[in-house]
Amino acid sequence: MADLRPLAANRLRIRCAPETFEFSDTSNLPDLPGGIGQARAEEALRFGLAMRQPGYHVFVLGEPGTGRHVTVFRLLHEFSACGGVPPDLCYLHNFDDPQRPRLLTLTAGRGATLRADMQAFVADLGPAIEAALASDTYGSRVESLQDAHKKREDGALHELGEACSTDGVSLLQTPDGFVFAPTKDGQTMSPEDFEALPPEIRTMVEKKVGAWSDRLADLLEQFPGWRKELHEAMKRAACDALTPAVSHLMRGLRERYTDLPAVLAFFDAIRQEILASGSDWAVQEGEEDDGAEDEARTKFHRYQVKLMVDHSATRGAPVVCEDNPTFGNLIGRIEHISQMGTLVTNFSLIRAGALHRACGGYLVVDVERILTQPFAWEGLKRALRAREIRIEPPAEAQGWSNMLTLEPESIPCDVKVVLVGDRELFYLLTENDPDFPELFKVAADFDEDMPRNEANVTRYAALLAMLGRASDLLPFDRTGIARLVEHGARLAEDAGRLSLQTRLLADVMREADFHARAVQLPAVGCEQVDAAIASRSQRFGRYAERVLESMVDGTTLISTTGARCGQINALVVVELAGEQFGHPMRITATARLGEGDVVDIERETELGGAIHSKGVLILSAFLGARYARHQPLSLSASLVFEQSYSPVEGDSASLAELCALLSALAQVPIRQSFAVTGSVNQLGEVQAIGGVNEKIEGFFDLCVARGLTGEQGVVIPRASVRHLMLREDVVAAAHEGRFHVHAAASVDDAMEILTGLPAGVADAKGVMPRETVNHKVAAALSAMIVAKHAFDHGSELRHIRSRRRHDGGQE
Repeated sequence: MADLRPLAANRLRIRCAPETFEFSDTSNLPDLPGGIGQARAEEALRFGLAMRQPGYHVFVLGEPGTGRHVTVFRLLHEFSACGGVPPDLCYLHNFDDPQRPRLLTLTAGRGATLRADMQAFVADLGPAIEAALASDTYGSRVESLQDAHKKREDGALHELGEACSTDGVSLLQTPDGFVFAPTKDGQTMSPEDFEALPPEIRTMVEKKVGAWSDRLADLLEQFPGWRKELHEAMKRAACDALTPAVSHLMRGLRERYTDLPAVLAFFDAIRQEILASGSDWAVQEGEEDDGAEDEARTKFHRYQVKLMVDHSATRGAPVVCEDNPTFGNLIGRIEHISQMGTLVTNFSLIRAGALHRACGGYLVVDVERILTQPFAWEGLKRALRAREIRIEPPAEAQGWSNMLTLEPESIPCDVKVVLVGDRELFYLLTENDPDFPELFKVAADFDEDMPRNEANVTRYAALLAMLGRASDLLPFDRTGIARLVEHGARLAEDAGRLSLQTRLLADVMREADFHARAVQLPAVGCEQVDAAIASRSQRFGRYAERVLESMVDGTTLISTTGARCGQINALVVVELAGEQFGHPMRITATARLGEGDVVDIERETELGGAIHSKGVLILSAFLGARYARHQPLSLSASLVFEQSYSPVEGDSASLAELCALLSALAQVPIRQSFAVTGSVNQLGEVQAIGGVNEKIEGFFDLCVARGLTGEQGVVIPRASVRHLMLREDVVAAAHEGRFHVHAAASVDDAMEILTGLPAGVADAKGVMPRETVNHKVAAALSAMIVAKHAFDHGSELRHIRSRRRHDGGQE
């Protein structure tokens, strides 16, 4: 028979002796040179960051709080220091097609210099143009051209007037234009005199006027051409006047950028437009200064440089973390302004996105955040697939918008993207998004814990020291570190492992530091760590206290004394807001004659989850395999969680359910001073479960509230003994013999502990020893089989007699 004595107190909590550490406190502990416990994830990260082939972007997966971001940024800064600084990204006005701004890449720092130079150029350009066009030379030339043009027009009209006067016709200028009128003796005839002329003379005069009107029309048709020649001459004059000024302004610029043909071509385009515009730059007389400045600003903005990304202060490859990965924040956007009720834009309203800032470096994004932003995930994938960044609004990218906007030249997307998320999202994207495996080929999987050995405990102390320094906490002495190591094992739910949930550890350290500072201690010790853990449990303990109160006052029926058949205390664990607590729940079982069904009332009422229902089905398989190998089961049983009004999931209560069912069958009472947790398989072996510490402590708290008698205890799977990291008060009670923790490897072990009877092992013929649990169960099932056969036989006889009477009546 297995050893069913309670576990020794020293097995309920694996302690960390403060003497293990050589330091007195953490103030002198050096930082870890690398990470701890994440060798596989770091190796994957290094591979993904070093691989330059397309598609080898990195997905960092693991539970939150495991130091994923800290490790990622540590490695990124390490790679960044060895990388080159990418070029500055600029956009320029496209003089050939204003709707398609041109991309200009410059060596880091020169973008800001060029922008400043062009701002200075534009600031000097207005006064230079004004001075050139206000010069006496230019004014005299323009006046001369205008006088010559006026003389040409006036001379032509005068010649026409002289010629027509010899033919008895005079050329007159009226407010409505030029007209011809007949003359007599050199004087213009009045309408009355003209009407008084003989008809044949009037006809002859009208023909002359018509002929001269045609000649006048021919002359007036030449005037637009003469004015065009004047305008071109004035533009040449303006160009000649502006050329020295513009050349002087640009001479220094061209000398500074002789090594950049694209910039020189931009300067040439600016010079050409300024000179081609000519006198259009002149401020008209009567214009106000403010209006002139606004006009100049509107005209000269095309000569500015839109610096999208400035790397003048960057050292190494850029590392960008986008906390709000909207479509515009990732891909960039084109803004619009309202002018006279119309939305307009230009190249200076283009805004860079995170991908632009990370070009040539690394971009870090939380995958959950990007998936919640409309179009952001598709926009990122499109940029990574095409390896170029096209700035276009989401509606434009989807073809929904008909608003006229810019089409900036695309930017090469040379960026390594690191997504950070949990495992579920990684597997969902892998299964459901065909683009995802092609783009994110590297998975860096972060562990939640690591083995607890001497070397790792020493490194764990260094990790805790780093966490303390990062939050500017007081140093922790060796007792405080020892208690944190034990807490790390508790968080890992395994005494042989240490949790890497640095977020939870840092929270406890900060709260312990608060308690130490409150009493002005120079270092944090185990008492302050215990106080932090206890206060945190207190803050989140309202619901657990209400559950315990309901058991103490009898609202929730849980017995901790006596013995009952078919009734047992199961242990469950509840998680709320990341905090876990356990408590007992009563399970009852009934057995009667039937067809071999075990009814799970939780499943029938749709309160039982799939895993719980699976556990109940395993019970039926176990009963049939052990007690009815050569005959059918003739029982009908039911199982239920009493006073349970919420869904039940998991199979950790299947051991308790099986024990209750065996008790109901054998009519062997179960000691109510015990609570049970564990799952069973078809062979009756007890399997490990989760939350074992919280479950034990939940029942212990109830026993303490009612008074410890030395008979109370729990039964847990033997496989879960290695997970025990119980509270100090539970360990103390076990050490004093007031509370017991038993480990069971099989359902037989559990029944012996719970009933005090031997389970019984079948002999070679399959016969169970008398006065054992298994013999009583087998006897009960055999009795049910006999009763079932007798019932079935009696039913058959009654059916035959009834049929005979029916047949006889017909005769």
